[in-house]
Amino acid sequence: MTGRRSDAERNYRRILTVAEAEIAELGAAASIERVARTAGLGSATVRRHFPTRQALLEAVFAERAQALQARAAELTGESDSRAALVAWLRDFTDYAVSARGFADVLAYEPPAEAGGEAGEAAPSSCGTTLEAALAPLLARAQREGAARPEASCHDLVTAVAGIALATEHHRDPAAQAARLLDLFVTGLSPRD
Repeated sequence: MTGRRSDAERNYRRILTVAEAEIAELGAAASIERVARTAGLGSATVRRHFPTRQALLEAVFAERAQALQARAAELTGESDSRAALVAWLRDFTDYAVSARGFADVLAYEPPAEAGGEAGEAAPSSCGTTLEAALAPLLARAQREGAARPEASCHDLVTAVAGIALATEHHRDPAAQAARLLDLFVTGLSPRD
């Protein structure tokens, strides 16, 4: 981050390091206060950088969302559009299952606006990053008749988040998530 004082930058990095460990242990339930205590900082310092738990979770998982975005870009050149889409969904599911708290970030619904409808996700959110990464893969598969035309990027991100959340406490979360994704992908294909 540019423009920060060196002590503020050190605090920011320390908070992220501690938060990553806390979230790995406790999932999305990790508290800002516990992160502050473990980092040896006041909760006000943590809240200056991350005003909400959601903001902290987003920051912890932003780098991985960017890696999944890069993986989607690699797959856009594959000759089989359906295989590329499914490969990305598998990579995404594997990470969502292995990283406690990540699915919670994706399952977050922005607060309701004045009219009572849910707001748009922040442009820098993990969900927005993943949907943007997925868009070319899904659009190509739809154009080629390899994916159902009514499927949206939001649908697919939501489905993977749901699979990860549903399997989190399973005896073998990775195997169960892979099985559920296979069932989902079968339903994703166009009807004959």
